[in-house]
Amino acid sequence: MKISLFVTCLCDSLYPRAAEAMVRLLARYGIALHFPDVQTCCGQPAFNSGYWQEAKASAHTILEAFEESDYVLSPSGSCTGMIHHYYPELFADDPVMLEKAFRLQKKTFEFSQFMIRVLGIQDIGATFPHKVTYHPSCHGSRLLGVKEEPLLLLEQVKGLELVPLPFAEDCCGFGGTFAVKMSDISGAMVSEKVDHILETEAQVLVGTDMGCLMNIAGHLHVRKEPIRVMHLAELLYEGVSGHAISRS
Repeated sequence: MKISLFVTCLCDSLYPRAAEAMVRLLARYGIALHFPDVQTCCGQPAFNSGYWQEAKASAHTILEAFEESDYVLSPSGSCTGMIHHYYPELFADDPVMLEKAFRLQKKTFEFSQFMIRVLGIQDIGATFPHKVTYHPSCHGSRLLGVKEEPLLLLEQVKGLELVPLPFAEDCCGFGGTFAVKMSDISGAMVSEKVDHILETEAQVLVGTDMGCLMNIAGHLHVRKEPIRVMHLAELLYEGVSGHAISRS
């Protein structure tokens, strides 16, 4: 089968180590991810800002890029949610593209979804002796329904102490363009989120969306809090390999 990587903008441009960790983890199960280099942004920023024609152009490119894939795998619940919920809306007046949107929807999975629902793997043999708390991103948990999958993977990691995050389902304040348009509200929301993270006394914050993690990590940095922020795939890969992927 052809299993393809939808890398997303943030991972490709700013956090390639998260996608690389995902690729290396799947390689341990004999899966070599295919990478269509014509892929681009999923169109979510344009869609959320009301520029639907521009979003449709990006979505058209994504549909063509992954048309021959049997599965499409992404490190982002947010971008996967865009494909699942808004591509059919974008192409509601185009029967040909709408059918392509539905086909892509059915075969596209966020990383933890794919590990649990498709591969049926919970325990990858990782060891990570640290105190960890988990932030569920809004799009991943609400649009995709990704709630138990990351936790099932984390609970099997040896030595890992998983501490519940107070008010975990509260938004971190990122919201893509929301953080720019309403920066004061966004800043207050992420400050509150960081307060709750600090309450856990965790050494590591883990999540499944680099947008949320970038926002939270930035605020932690401003407050000079030494909490490590990791994508779930990064944590699992470090747990099985014994070393982190270079951040250079």
